[in-house]
Amino acid sequence: MIALPLNTDPGYIEPQVVGRMDRFFLRLINDKRDLPFVHLIRKVSFSIVPLAVLLFLPFVTGWAWIAIAAVYLFVNNVTYKGPFGLMLHCSSHRPLFRTQYGALNYLIPWVLAPFFGQSPETYFAHHIGMHHVENNMEEDESSTMPYQRDSGAHFTRYFLTFLFTGIYTLAVYHFTKRSKKLGWRTVRGEMLFIAFCTALCFVNWQATLVVFILPFLAFRLVAMAGNWVQHTFICPEQPANDYRNSITCINVKFNHKCWNDGYHISHHINPTLHWTEHPTYFREHLDEFAQNRSVVFAGLNFLDIFILLMRKRYDTLADHFVNVGGVFKDDAEVIAHLRHRMAPVPFPKAEGVALAA
Repeated sequence: MIALPLNTDPGYIEPQVVGRMDRFFLRLINDKRDLPFVHLIRKVSFSIVPLAVLLFLPFVTGWAWIAIAAVYLFVNNVTYKGPFGLMLHCSSHRPLFRTQYGALNYLIPWVLAPFFGQSPETYFAHHIGMHHVENNMEEDESSTMPYQRDSGAHFTRYFLTFLFTGIYTLAVYHFTKRSKKLGWRTVRGEMLFIAFCTALCFVNWQATLVVFILPFLAFRLVAMAGNWVQHTFICPEQPANDYRNSITCINVKFNHKCWNDGYHISHHINPTLHWTEHPTYFREHLDEFAQNRSVVFAGLNFLDIFILLMRKRYDTLADHFVNVGGVFKDDAEVIAHLRHRMAPVPFPKAEGVALAA
């Protein structure tokens, strides 16, 4: 374990010079701190989309087609999937464009998201409409509680269950428990995406596979692996406590690339907290993190943690564990703490026992 290091994750820095193009974009968006999202939209629009179009053109064949397909898959899944996915996340919680330009808010989920394998509306319905409401508890269709979360077999079952039944159970959740409107948005987005891909397969199935279907499979795998890690160290005594059912990752390049997504504890405590404010919130609430013996890592991203979990490398996890408030005396105590929060947590019985929050 390590002592609390100096935080190096990004906050907001007021630019000294604002160009003409940025001044134009600033008139369109709600929060000047989200200007990087506009630039990411531009980059994706002028790289991913043209490459996708090229793959459908009939005169692009042979090795040229294979080369373009390889570049597309790399740029899509390695360069932009993380930043784009977390931009969708942030703009789902806090709309990017102002009300008078509200139509532009459809650009991310409806126009660009399908290129990353994300069917329109389903992310919002799942993440905003269900996950944050249920907070990884029993009614959360993607809850990690009943699984042994350092088990590859358990993760495989978790992922395949979501892949083949996730949209169905999400729609049922909204139709029966929450919002029929979100239920219809879920069905509409998923069915239109499937119909769109099916139609394109009759035009060029190889291009459809590369442009839409493979990114679809990659996204759902990455999304579920991310949720698995974010809610992997759960306190069995207080599974609804945000400080005790989520994790925080600090001082990692991932936070610079993906809008401080490593701060999952503070994100659940305040889902509308701006991405630039999470490092400050963390520093201002160290006492609460210490009192709840929260799981905080430095220098590890979610993928690193997932791999270490599957290898059961608790020694390495302990090496990166941040001892906030000095509440742990040694690595052995940290490892015991991590293992304690790793085991399956039974759902509350029907009669209900009040859970500490």
